[in-house]
Amino acid sequence: MLSQPGRRAALRVALRAAVLPAAGAAAAGLTAACGPGRPATASSGPPPGPVRPARPAQAAPAAAPRRFAGQPVEIDHGPRDRPRVALTFHGNGDPAIARAVLAAAEKGGARVTVLAIGSWLDAHPELARRILDGGHELGNHTQRHLAINDMPEAEAYAEITGCAQRLKRLTGSIGTWFRPSQTQYATPLVRKLAQRAGYPHVLSYDVDSLDFTSPGAAAVIRTVTGTIRPGSVVSLHFGYADTVDAMPPLLEELARRKLRAVTTTELLTP
Repeated sequence: MLSQPGRRAALRVALRAAVLPAAGAAAAGLTAACGPGRPATASSGPPPGPVRPARPAQAAPAAAPRRFAGQPVEIDHGPRDRPRVALTFHGNGDPAIARAVLAAAEKGGARVTVLAIGSWLDAHPELARRILDGGHELGNHTQRHLAINDMPEAEAYAEITGCAQRLKRLTGSIGTWFRPSQTQYATPLVRKLAQRAGYPHVLSYDVDSLDFTSPGAAAVIRTVTGTIRPGSVVSLHFGYADTVDAMPPLLEELARRKLRAVTTTELLTP
């Protein structure tokens, strides 16, 4: 027969044998649940409460193209009787500069329209969600940014649908707008092809910032503010440091003129 101290020692050993395997199983289950995309491991018994593994939030699909009654197939400006303008950006170039432009727009209270090049989205797919998460809108600027007006029909259509497919895969939508590449205005054929691809309108512009010539931030600001007026659609670009530097003073000047920078869809919505 065990003495009293011996019985206590035996009890401690039994308790440890019962508790440690359960603790080890719980720890193993938690470790498995931490892996990206891996389900939690089932434990031998009910969970200690109604806690369930968290599921990642599902982002809402991006907006789809809209038809605007009374607007032409190719739109280069919005209504002139409302104090709104649209700053539109060709989506290409260094992603760090793109993020800086978006941050400057957001700091200044502006929402912009980005017409992305498909090959740029291939290289930087995370930027599609970054643009949308900032409250901006995202559209199609062809797959390779070639001279689309000079292409045969099949090749031009492939340029439009190639970028549309990437947008659809990344965001759930083909994008809100289509803008032709290397031209301000589309030919009748390209307009017809854009409509066939699902875009009721082609987006042009009436103010060219010429920021892609790298003239300096002051020149970009002078060019835009010298011609902008209510309803204007301004052509700008990611990928140029001058554009980043121009954004804060440009937005300040627009505010001074009581012009609000909105997305193109907002520009055209009554």
